[in-house]
Amino acid sequence: MEYVAVILPSLVVGLIFWFAMKAIFNADKAERQAEARAQAEADSLPARPADGPRPESQ
Repeated sequence: MEYVAVILPSLVVGLIFWFAMKAIFNADKAERQAEARAQAEADSLPARPADGPRPESQ
């Protein structure tokens, strides 16, 4: 039984680390998907001229 008491803290810390990394990677994946959707939406909009020199009105 003392083997379990020795191994258990390491297993718990390992599981906490695994869940934290999984959450980070899932958040990164969701962020990349949202960025790709936003980029696709921006690419599908018609291009507008940039703010360049405007003709002078006389």
